[in-house]
Amino acid sequence: MEIVHVYTKDREEFGRQCLLSDRPAELLLDVLPDQNLASNFIQRSHRDQAVQAGRQVSEHQVNTERFESDSCGINHVEGGWPKDINPLDMEQTIRFRKKAEKDESYLNSIPQLGSVAEHCGRQNNAVDIYQEPFDGWEEVEESPEPPSAKTINIFRDPNEVKRTVTGLSWHPDGGRKLAAAYSCLDFQKASRDMSLDSYIWDVENPNRPELTLKPASPLVCLDYNPKDPHTLVGGSYNGQIVYWDTRRGSQPVELSSVEHSHRDPVYKIIWLQSKTGTDAFSASTDGQVLWWDVRRLSEPTERLVLDPTREGNLDRALGAISLEFEATMPTKFMVGTEQGLVVSCNRKAKTPTEKIVCTYDGHHGPVYALQRNPFFPKNFLTVGDWTARIWSEDIKESSIMCTKYQMSYLTDACWSPVRPSVFFTLKMDGMLDVWDILFKQSDPTLSLKVCDRALYSLRVQDNGRLVACGSQQGETTLLEICSELSTLQKNEKSLLAAMFERETKREKILEARQREIRLKERSRSEQSREEEIGREDGEDDPDQLIARAERDFYNQVEAELKRREMREEEALRVSHSCSLISSHFHLRASLSGRCIHCGSPGQVHTKHAGLHLSPTHLSSSDQRMFSNIHQVSFHVL
Repeated sequence: MEIVHVYTKDREEFGRQCLLSDRPAELLLDVLPDQNLASNFIQRSHRDQAVQAGRQVSEHQVNTERFESDSCGINHVEGGWPKDINPLDMEQTIRFRKKAEKDESYLNSIPQLGSVAEHCGRQNNAVDIYQEPFDGWEEVEESPEPPSAKTINIFRDPNEVKRTVTGLSWHPDGGRKLAAAYSCLDFQKASRDMSLDSYIWDVENPNRPELTLKPASPLVCLDYNPKDPHTLVGGSYNGQIVYWDTRRGSQPVELSSVEHSHRDPVYKIIWLQSKTGTDAFSASTDGQVLWWDVRRLSEPTERLVLDPTREGNLDRALGAISLEFEATMPTKFMVGTEQGLVVSCNRKAKTPTEKIVCTYDGHHGPVYALQRNPFFPKNFLTVGDWTARIWSEDIKESSIMCTKYQMSYLTDACWSPVRPSVFFTLKMDGMLDVWDILFKQSDPTLSLKVCDRALYSLRVQDNGRLVACGSQQGETTLLEICSELSTLQKNEKSLLAAMFERETKREKILEARQREIRLKERSRSEQSREEEIGREDGEDDPDQLIARAERDFYNQVEAELKRREMREEEALRVSHSCSLISSHFHLRASLSGRCIHCGSPGQVHTKHAGLHLSPTHLSSSDQRMFSNIHQVSFHVL
């Protein structure tokens, strides 16, 4: 059923109808002013009051949504040909050219265009287009700008559950792309809903990744192939090696088998210098270094166990956490371990025991970063605990240079590819430090607060201008370094070479002195140990003990007999001298009529009978006389 409401209204309620027409202006009423009404008005007292003409507004900061852009490309081909002509067919194009050259319009337009081209050519001949307008002017030295850096872009993990950026790699062709590996390395902190994907970003578009890499396990590290920019290899959390060709999409092309892969997460993987460009090697905390051919990842081509005893025992192997390979030294490579040691290895050694050449010990914790100087390969940089150290291959006892102990733990470091004296370090408090050891060794040249979370990964572009830092919260910050820190300075190589040589000589002198001190201490300890062993061996033989006891007993008896004889002879000599003195003074006393003991008048008193004469009763002249006669010295009895 349809319901209809009807509203009605009388015509008279609408009012008079409006009839509009065009007519000239007309004065209907003119009211003149009445002066009598002015007396009724009361004048108000004036008051000054400030008035704000502009409107009051408040300022607020709002995070606006990013504008999402999409990159499109256009393939340009040779144009100007009719649709029925294939420009790739040589016969059709030649036939069309011959036909066009016979056309009258073509013959008429060529002379006109030729005169214009001739005029332009003559202008070029009249004016020197290659002239330097400021040639001969004196160059004014620019004042050096203070070290600085600015943030270009921030690439955030697009997933809800944020993961740590554990690895970064720049695209080899100009650094237009940046590959980032995402994983959670905290023990038992990975949730089931955490994504396994890693991404390749375009540095100009931080809103959306250019390509998503889909591994079977989270990637801990990855590296672009320097010979083929379309391929890259990665190390997974479960120990597998994954190989991608970006032209084939997001899925991996090759994947190593679990049985022949690492047993722990792969912390570093590097491409090797080879003819085929398909060789790489990886390191893990399971104590193994494995070599791979990405064309066949079913099993590794070579294996090395980092056993310091050189016995190949995997139970005693050192866990590898960083890796270094220099293309100019294809047989050498270095491994940083969890125990703070840097192991120098030779791949072309004949036996496994000879592959581990030497070790460098200088850190209290894991060596998170290890890289050779690109200009001086014999010197390399390490980061572990709270310090960054620079080493020389010739000095194995200690580093030649070392930073001060920082307040926060260091997590990564790398050299500048364009300046030999500049390197970068990351810290757990979110700071990026830029060091220029030619300018200052005690403190960084530039310290920059990148974010509030810990920074874990660092990679510098090949031109040294852009630096990418990966954080614990899944943010990859792209920074642009000032030209002073990214441009090679005058005489920088020679000055740094002299500094490295000077520090190496100093450490060699100190090392030789320490070795000499250790040799002396060792000789002393060996000598004392031999004496103790000799004493212990002698005490174990009872015949030698008895002979030694008898010898000591007879020696003591003879010494005691000699002492007794000497005492008796001395006593006889003293008593004989005293008797002579006593008889002499008794005679003097009898003549003088005084007692020789107390000096009173008379002979020797009865109470003094039996007393021996003491030299103290003698005068100094008597003592000298009898001392010269009997060659004895008088002492107080």
